[in-house]
Amino acid sequence: MNADEERQFREFVAARSRSLLHTAYLLTGDWEQGRDLLQTALASTARRWSKLRDREQPEIYVRRALYHAQVDRFRLLSWGRETVTDMLPDQPAGQGADWAEGVVQRQDIMAALRRLPKRQRAVIVLRYFEDRPDNEIATILGVAQGTVRSQTHKALVSLRATLAEAGPTTSSSTASGRGVIA
Repeated sequence: MNADEERQFREFVAARSRSLLHTAYLLTGDWEQGRDLLQTALASTARRWSKLRDREQPEIYVRRALYHAQVDRFRLLSWGRETVTDMLPDQPAGQGADWAEGVVQRQDIMAALRRLPKRQRAVIVLRYFEDRPDNEIATILGVAQGTVRSQTHKALVSLRATLAEAGPTTSSSTASGRGVIA
């Protein structure tokens, strides 16, 4: 990488790392694992920076690297640390409309996201948290647009069922397709 390419890469990282870290967090469900995942993806991108065909779209390359690095990590036994339980965490006794309810709802949503298969989670993150269209999601994940739509449908069905089990706090705003998820 020459000096000009290094400058371009540093500018890209400075401008987009916050958004990319948010995506990595949503894919992993943990800030530290998200930082590690982003570092892995950026290191991979840095090695190939001079060979990127389309210099105007490096973010798509990095997002694809994030997704593939996440899938690779979960294929390794050492990264399979998620614990599946039959019961979700307790719900608060008072269902008042305060900030604590929002925190609990976000925790329930993150727990439901963690239970999704990796591809479904990636599709939901890219569509609903990053507001990306089907064709861009398909490009990032390297799948057909029809796969994106079917994975979205399956993920939403699963999320709605999981959140309905969690209790009335989350299911009232998300089971209908409105609210945070859809």
